[in-house]
Amino acid sequence: MALWVFGYGSLLWNPGFTPVRQVKACLKDYHRSFCMLSIHHRGSEEDPGLVLALDTQAGGQCTGVAFQIAEEEEEAVLAALRERELISSAYYEATVDLISEEGETIPALAYIINRDHVQYCQFDLEKQAQIIAQAVGGRGPNTEYLLNTATHLTELGIKDTDMDWLVTRVRALTAT
Repeated sequence: MALWVFGYGSLLWNPGFTPVRQVKACLKDYHRSFCMLSIHHRGSEEDPGLVLALDTQAGGQCTGVAFQIAEEEEEAVLAALRERELISSAYYEATVDLISEEGETIPALAYIINRDHVQYCQFDLEKQAQIIAQAVGGRGPNTEYLLNTATHLTELGIKDTDMDWLVTRVRALTAT
């Protein structure tokens, strides 16, 4: 059985591997949310940033991309993804059923926020923008993460009104 991974945030623009196939797909009962404090990649323990996570939401849906991994690369890609995504145990790995635009069901790995983890948070959009505008981590500025993700969602034709609002607000906050 082919190994698929669901990209909904930074995996959209930086998967870390070359997929053999990719399709736009939707995950039901979850939504894309800046609900994880980033203390490694886009912030620090002293000054956390925010990154996206899949958060449960009855009736919700998250549209992203299902990436199929080449069979001969599965072990290496899985190890790299686990090192990247499970760095602090704020995410857990689960197999979820995605629905492609063509109606195909695709079992895929997804990294989902652990709501009981200390890095889980719920902030209004203004507070999210304030945090994203100033945080910097080991992989660079939090603004870069936001803008790259928003750009790729637009390129894929995926509408995310909260993301659009955040981009506009963060640009206003960081204008010099």
